[in-house]
Amino acid sequence: MLTLSLRHANRRLSAAGALIALCLTAACRPTSAPPPSPTPVSADAWAVVNGKEITRNEVEKAFTRTGNGTQKLSEEETLTAKLGLLDELVLEEILIAKARELKLEVPDSEVDTAFAEARKNIPEDAFQQELTRRNTTAAEMRDGLRRQLLAQKLIEREVKSKAAVTDQQVTDFFTANRAQFNLPEEAYHLAQIVVTPVRDAQLANRTGDDASTPQAAAAKVKMLMERLQGGTPFGDLARDYSEDPESAPRGGDLGFIPLSAVKQAAPALRDAVLKLEPGRARIVSQNGAHTIVFVVAHEPAGQRELSDPMVRQRITETLSARKEQLLRTAYLTTVRTDARVVNYAARRVVESQGQLPGPAPASPK
Repeated sequence: MLTLSLRHANRRLSAAGALIALCLTAACRPTSAPPPSPTPVSADAWAVVNGKEITRNEVEKAFTRTGNGTQKLSEEETLTAKLGLLDELVLEEILIAKARELKLEVPDSEVDTAFAEARKNIPEDAFQQELTRRNTTAAEMRDGLRRQLLAQKLIEREVKSKAAVTDQQVTDFFTANRAQFNLPEEAYHLAQIVVTPVRDAQLANRTGDDASTPQAAAAKVKMLMERLQGGTPFGDLARDYSEDPESAPRGGDLGFIPLSAVKQAAPALRDAVLKLEPGRARIVSQNGAHTIVFVVAHEPAGQRELSDPMVRQRITETLSARKEQLLRTAYLTTVRTDARVVNYAARRVVESQGQLPGPAPASPK
């Protein structure tokens, strides 16, 4: 179904802040320093990953940089958000360590390109003000981008490269699902990218990017439209940034929507689809949430055959996305299981029945 999220948030961020936030969590931890040997846990440690500490200060900085630090949250909401960020930092540290083991590297040129993309169309004074407000620097932002790119390169090698689909698998799928490609009425082949103004519990995009405020969501949508206009494939952006857990792994693909169903959609959504030509996208916004609707094709009724390039492409992308999602889940579960992780902050929350954790113990248990 083609839907819009109705969730709300109370605060607005600047466009610069939203783009900077694409790499904020990663920016909290340096890339260049090698993993230290296991040592007694410091009083400030919230978690230890393979002997390397993640400190309370790092989590606090990540929390501030996401923009949540200025929202009026309850103590429980604040701690929940911080524990979520801590969990992200733990997984990131595991992936970075694994990438180092495999001797993967990110050239400076790739970091330069990512940094320039993040700053695109943001005035210098606005950019500097946002860095200051978030208590970070351009160097820390670049370091965060490097870590993000390194983790992506690891996933590319260990997951995406193994998600290839054979011609026989495509043929078998079409044979078993031929009826899906017989359109009883005129239909629109649609895709979507969903961006919500709140943190999503079931995020399934490849980058983990999640807008958490209304203005962060608006700035994210603006960035996505600019990248679409710059030639980035819609499916790639949907897999990397869409916050809809069902369609993101499929590149935002919604399949063929009958004309009768399109006409029954909300007016803004209906009008966007009916007025768009194939290959074009439009933003539909409601209650702070945004859907970038993309018309892949407008098709008359009738049976489609596998000889149709669009049919073959759709099947290939669907099967590849399914396989990639499975491999990604299995891989992340495996590397996390193999890592030595002690989450002292979470342990203390449980032991104290929901209180903010105090100093970590003097040595690991």
